[in-house]
Parts: sequence; structure tokens; C-alpha cells
Amino acid sequence: MTHTYKITGKHQPSAHVHHQPNHLQSKPIAHHHEPGGGIYYCPMHCEGDKTYDKPGNCPVCGMDLLKQPVLHRATQFTCPMHPEIIKDQPGACPICGMDLVPLGVDLDAENHTYEDLLRKFKVAAVFTIPIFIIAMTEMVPNNPLFKLMELKYWNWVQFVFSLPVVFYATWMFFERAWKSIITWNLNMFTLIGIGAGVAWLFSIVSLLFPAAFPDQFKTHHGTVYVYFEAATVILTLVLLGQLLEARAHGKTNSAIKELLKLAPNTATRISADKAQTVSIDDIQKGDLLRVKPGEKIPVDSSIKTGEVTIDESMITGEPVPVEKKPGDKVSSGTINGNKTFVMVAEKLGSETLLSQIIEMVNTASRSKAPIQKLADKISGYFVPVVVLIALLTFSVWAKYGPDPAYVYAFVNAIAVLIIACPCALGLATPMSVMVGVGKGAKSGILIKNAESLEKMNKIDVVIIDKTGTVTEGKPSVEKIGSVNQDFTEKDVLERIVALNSSSEHPLAEATIRYGEENQVKVHPVSDFEAITGKGVIGKLEGAKLALGNQKLMEHVGAEISADLAEQVKSAQKLGKTVSYLSVGKLAVGYVVISDKIKASSAGAIRKLQEEGLQVMMFTGDNEDTARAVSDSLNLNGFKAQMLPEDKLNEIKKLQAEGKMVAMAGDGINDAPALSQADIGIAMGTGTDVAIESAAITLVKGDLNGIAKARLLSHKVMGNIKGNLFFALGYNVLGIPLAAGLLYPFFGILLSPMIAALAMSFSSVSVILNSLRLRAAKID
Repeated sequence: MTHTYKITGKHQPSAHVHHQPNHLQSKPIAHHHEPGGGIYYCPMHCEGDKTYDKPGNCPVCGMDLLKQPVLHRATQFTCPMHPEIIKDQPGACPICGMDLVPLGVDLDAENHTYEDLLRKFKVAAVFTIPIFIIAMTEMVPNNPLFKLMELKYWNWVQFVFSLPVVFYATWMFFERAWKSIITWNLNMFTLIGIGAGVAWLFSIVSLLFPAAFPDQFKTHHGTVYVYFEAATVILTLVLLGQLLEARAHGKTNSAIKELLKLAPNTATRISADKAQTVSIDDIQKGDLLRVKPGEKIPVDSSIKTGEVTIDESMITGEPVPVEKKPGDKVSSGTINGNKTFVMVAEKLGSETLLSQIIEMVNTASRSKAPIQKLADKISGYFVPVVVLIALLTFSVWAKYGPDPAYVYAFVNAIAVLIIACPCALGLATPMSVMVGVGKGAKSGILIKNAESLEKMNKIDVVIIDKTGTVTEGKPSVEKIGSVNQDFTEKDVLERIVALNSSSEHPLAEATIRYGEENQVKVHPVSDFEAITGKGVIGKLEGAKLALGNQKLMEHVGAEISADLAEQVKSAQKLGKTVSYLSVGKLAVGYVVISDKIKASSAGAIRKLQEEGLQVMMFTGDNEDTARAVSDSLNLNGFKAQMLPEDKLNEIKKLQAEGKMVAMAGDGINDAPALSQADIGIAMGTGTDVAIESAAITLVKGDLNGIAKARLLSHKVMGNIKGNLFFALGYNVLGIPLAAGLLYPFFGILLSPMIAALAMSFSSVSVILNSLRLRAAKID
């Protein structure tokens, strides 16, 4: 909030923006009921936040597209004792009388991919294990298998067993490899397809045309070496890696799933003194809903009757229940305490706070952090370089290796291709971002995109607004003053209430409440206008009225007497917000409004300063009020009487000095500064426009959230760097080992099968490292 008298720029009638506490404005969440419907995205985020409406493979990297978790309402109901009973509406079972329960609520979007991969893995394992046993028994003296038939026939058995593995269980890898080559989007499947495909095709040729190979490629049985076991084991292990990744993906989305589970499927609607259980989808705005103790709030509403305590920890991250009374707002997904109450439904479906939180988390999880550009750039050059290294490995071994040199050359080249797969590199950033964004959401920190999460770790200066950010934003009138004998204090109050009746700002609401308490009649005003950064003006019974700061008095040419100026200055020095009232060309009185500093503000500011950050306050309030607040909080500095463009320009100056600036505010006229700052932080109790302009939203509207967001950013970036180190370090070490670097010194070679196993688990290790963020402490 940014003005001396904050009716002025935040809520202009022409803007048609209403102040709604705890309201997050964002894209609506899609609700999909049809089979197979949904929103799908690539876990590698190859195309940024691009999504698809059908399952399949990413056209860039070939990975299975994942389904975005969505709020999926139950459209049918069944009996837990008699599953044959299926109804379109909730109610009682006609057989046993039990309450029907929702049918088909699907929160595990990844299950279908996981189940499909698990089925294919079982098939692959069933046929790969016999191939592996046959191949390994070749090294056993007096091999019992050779008593049944010769090696060349066992080679044909391996070929037959490999067909289901190649053409069913893992055929998708070859499709992705081919797509990556023809589109020249080279990726991990390029290397897998080339490595395993060459080994399998080589084995086919060796079966059909053994005489075409030199003796170096032949065993002492006279058959050519076949690599069906290498190809199938590699493909099966890669499939295992994909299976484990699919399972781990479900855990990275756990925060979103927990949020989804908060939304109940039914509610108790009251009509004509009758209570009826209805589906959430049947609720209309204005419906009266009864919520019993322990039940979840079904939709965003306002309390009509009853004083209760609401557990909002699942939304705000704060464990202390909040007391609510008639007129107060309650949010979908929060939990009622120990008293029954009745509420009026106000926001449904995608309009609810919970739905918007879920959408924001989903969007942020799919976004790319700037550091990902490094991984993308490396991956772009990586695959061609690996192919060249594999060819070089083959050439060196073929020329200088021991007999059979070509066999060694072939095996080591395949090992290089397999172990160098850059899957772990591609997962390093998106996995950490996904878990980090979910962690933030559970703590009441909503992050709009991955870039803001990364930048938060680099900020030098935090700029904060005063009203609603540092203070509670629940102002109350402390005093009405008059300095003109023609106007009593009641006359001054009547005119202030008349002007403020056209405004929706919290300060205006405070004066209107005060007027109601003092039974002041509300007179209609004409020609109402909000003057940004100054105040409001209008006409009452032909007289021009103006309510605002000293700049507004100068704007309308109103004279301020010395006595009035002194009284106002005295109140301002105590940290109060004071606005003048002028009638015609004469300032006749004033209103003193106080707004308590939030109990958490001082501790949060101190915590930020201990981390080496400068914390400054930019406010539209007067110099004396701003100084009083700044001194009480030990701020690094403040600037008063600032218009929206002043805040914007000051932030530009700081950025020109090389500072990374975070700006925290909650009003419409904070929006330009929030957009200009490197990181805009909106109070969740603020206006829609401020939240739209910000990169991070603090649901609870507490400055402690800034410290939490910074700590979360620090932990996420550390996790990403750890992932990148593991992925790059693994490849830097793995490629020379696979190429046979240790063979001349220790006689050690890396089997392609071991390379495939290591490659698969490198990806899983990156995901497991990312999952550690779920246990990170950011309080």
C-alpha cells in the first residue's frame, strides 16, 4: 500500500477491482471428467510450460508426458458395502442405508504411466533373465546346456527370447531414438537406441552370416559373438530406470496431491430449513451451507451465523487456528473447529483460493529456472560429442587393443554410448523445482515460476510497503478533529463518511465503520474521483470536498491553518496516518487512523537483516509517520510521500547500482513497483492486481514469508547444483571408464550392462536427492 491516505490509488472506481482478502487471481484449473482427458507435460520441461491434451511422448526428448494433477470432482456415488449400487447424486444406499461415497476420485495422475511401465518391465524381465543365464553359462566349464544342443542353437534361442523385449517392452525407446535423429533433437534415447540397437542388429547379422566375420569375432566354438544379452539387459535396465522415475515423479508431486485432497466432494446445503447432501458441482453462489465440527470447508464463503475457529494450516502453513465471526471469509479446504456454523457460498470451482493455489503450483512446477539453460546447452552438444567419443573408442581399441580387438572395440564403444546418457542432467533442475515449489505451497509461499525461485537467492535489498505489509491492514479511526467553528466534529465525520462511501479501501472502510458506530447518516456525493497518491474528491450539496494528504490540499488549493497543521503533525510523529478534510478552499478538519504493526514484522525484518539484506520502507504516508514506523522496526531506511511512479523510479535506481531488489506490497498502486522489481512479493491478503504483478505470493500476508522464501530458494538452488554436479561428474568419470581407460593399468573393463545399470540409477539418484527438499526446514 502506497499512499498517505490510501483510499487514493488502490481502489479507483474505473478499475473495477475489489479488495478481497486471501484471493489469488490466476488461470482457472481445468476439470476433466472424460476418460483419458487431462493436461500433460514433459518432466524435462523441454518446451517450457507447453502442455498437451493427450498422453504420449515429448517431441523433443522423447520422455513419457506426465499428467498434471487436477481437481477431479466425483460425478457418481457408490455404496462401500454394495459396489453394484452407483448413483448420480449422493444419498443413502437403497440396500443397506449407508451413506454413498464418491466414486472414481483420481488423485494419482502418474499411476497409469507407472502401471504401463511395470507391465512392460515384467515382460522384459521374464525374457531377459533366460537370455542372461544362457549367455553367462558360456563361461562355465562343462556347460550343461551344451549337452542339450550346440551354442549356435542357443544363440537362436536368445534371439527368439529377445523379440518380446525389443518389439514390445522397450520398442518405445527405439521410436524415441528415431524421432530424435530425424528431428535432430538428440537426447538420451538417441544413445540408448544406437547402443542397444547396434548390439542387437550385430547379433542378428552374426547369426545369419557367420562366415562374413573375421576370426577375431568368433568364439572357440566357431560361432560369432552375439550380444543379445547385452542389448536386452541394457534395455531392461533402462526400462527399470524409467519405472523408478515414474514412481518418484509421484512423490515430487506429493504437495499438489495433498492440496487436491483438501477439497471435499460434497457439502450440506440448507434450504427451507432442510439439510441436503449435495455434490460440490451442484453448489451455486449464494447457497447456505452448514459445516459441522471437523469438516472441511467445501467452497470459499463468508460466515453467516456462528463464531468458530478454523484450521488454515494447510493453506497458510501456520499451525494456530484462526478465530472467525459472522462476515469473515473462510477458504475451501480449511477445517472447521468444534462448532457448527452456516456460511454463504461466494466462490466456486476454479475461483476458490485452493484451486488457484493448485494452478499456480502446477504452472510454477512446469517452468524453467535460468540455471536450466546451462544444462540444456550442455545437453545440446553432449550427444554428438559422445557419439564421436564412441567412434574414437572403437577405432583405438580396433587398432591397439588385444585380440579379439574388434570385439573389445565393439563392446567398449557400446558401453560409452550407454553410460553417457544425459537423462540425469535433464532431470537435475526440474525435479528440484517441482519439489521446491510444492514445499513452498505447503508453507504458504506460492511461487509463480522457477526463475523467481532462483532469483530470490540473489537479492540484496528488500523494499516493503507500510499499510497491510508491515502493519495489519486493519485500520481504525482514533480521532476526528475540527478546527473550524462552522464545522463540528460530527459535521467533519459526515463529510468524510460521504466521500469514503464511494471507496472500497480498508482506510475508507474504517471511517465508514466509525460512522456507523456513531450513527452518522451517509449522504450521496457526486463527481467522485480518486487522485492517485493524494486522496479523493467529490461534491456534497454543491460544496467541493477533498480528503487526503497535504499534496491533495495543494492540488485543490485548500488553505491549512497553522493550528490544524500542528495538530496533524503531532499525530503523525506518533506513527498515525492523518488525512485532511477541506470544504471549498479551506481545510476544516482531519481524521486520525491507526494501524497496528504486525507482531511478526520486527522479527522478520531482523531475520532478513541478519542475512545481510538491506530492508527499506517505501510508503505514500507522510515523513513523520514513516519515520516513526522505521525507527520502531530499525529499518535500513525509508522514503515517504511516494507516488506509484516514485516507487518505480527508486527501484530502477537501485537496480542501476547493481542491486537485486525484492519488493513486497499488497495494493493496486504497488503493482508497477512489484513488476519492476527483480522479485515482486505480494501479500495474499492484498489485491488481485498486486498478486498478478508479483512473482511470489505470501498467502498469510506475513513478512516472515519473505525469510522463508529466501531460505527455500537457497535450499533449492543448492539442491540443483548438487544434482548438476552428480550428473556431470558421473558422465565425466563414467565415459573414460567405459572407454577402457583403466584397462592398460588394472585390466578393468566396464560391461555395457553395468553401464546401463549405472546410467539408470544415476537418474534415480538425482530424483532421490531432489526429494530431500521435502524434509527441508524453512521456518
